[in-house]
Amino acid sequence: MRLVTTPIDPSDEELLRQLASGREEAVGPLYARYAPLVFGMAARALDRPAAEEIVQDVFVAVWKNAAGFDPARGPVRPWLLQIAHFRIANELRRRSRRPRTEADPEGGRLSGLADPAPDQSEAAWSEYRRGALRRALAELPAPQRQALGLSFFADLSHGEIASVLGLPLGTAKARVRSGLAALRKRLAPLVAALAFLALLAGLAVEVRNRRRALDTDERALTMLTASDAQALRLTALPNAAPETHGVYRFRPGAPTAVMTLSNFPAPPAGRTYQAWALLSGRWISVGLARPDASGRARLIAETPAFAARPEGLEVTVEPEGGSPAPTGPAVIGWTGP
Repeated sequence: MRLVTTPIDPSDEELLRQLASGREEAVGPLYARYAPLVFGMAARALDRPAAEEIVQDVFVAVWKNAAGFDPARGPVRPWLLQIAHFRIANELRRRSRRPRTEADPEGGRLSGLADPAPDQSEAAWSEYRRGALRRALAELPAPQRQALGLSFFADLSHGEIASVLGLPLGTAKARVRSGLAALRKRLAPLVAALAFLALLAGLAVEVRNRRRALDTDERALTMLTASDAQALRLTALPNAAPETHGVYRFRPGAPTAVMTLSNFPAPPAGRTYQAWALLSGRWISVGLARPDASGRARLIAETPAFAARPEGLEVTVEPEGGSPAPTGPAVIGWTGP
């Protein structure tokens, strides 16, 4: 009989010990664990660009001061959050907001403070990452920005873009193509800057994740604006409000699928929405969705299976962590011929 062991993630203290011994890759797991929390703390007091700088400052400090951490004085979490607390207070002080601070050398007061809600921190962090694409889009000339904005954020086809803007179809397509080319140029320096920051702080793991997220968004944008992209509309089922609907977009031969949800109420407590595509007789998850205050959500999924036209689509209510197959009631759906 073979004994199967499950690898155990190293503790914060072990990661910091590795970092102090020169293993710079150990900062990656620490960054993954605490960057959303630090960003959420900073974003509540500062603007988002400043919050991102706080995150980088904190982990540069962790990287440089790992050898000075004394586990006998307490765990890593309050030590790291105290660094974040001081960095935020310093930035507020620099902006002449003069917050009142108290000495807390042991981290006791800070460790007793309530953390931002995990959902808030993760949402802020996710919004920042997707905001990078929005900021690059905002820098484009108005004609390109309008065309790409209608394509990516309003899910309009080339023909619909041409109709909204009062343009010939060929002109609308040309604006989308030229906008995509310009967008790639604007995103390239951003990725390079992130790589430079990562080199300073040893944050290669997070940079790869962030670059992957930007690449995914760009591939989704390319798919959505392709002339052969197809859109399938999911309509409300009897247990849902008539205005609740979704749109699933895919491109034959391309592994990227995008689903947008509209007019969805908040899911019941402890539950979430999960989108599904029926492909070759098997339900494949498109992802978990948490609609915003306006009832909208967007999912981007990538796997070779999504290159084919689905046989069915639906969004169901599932346990908060999701399900391997649809089990809950369906809210919207589409069935192919």
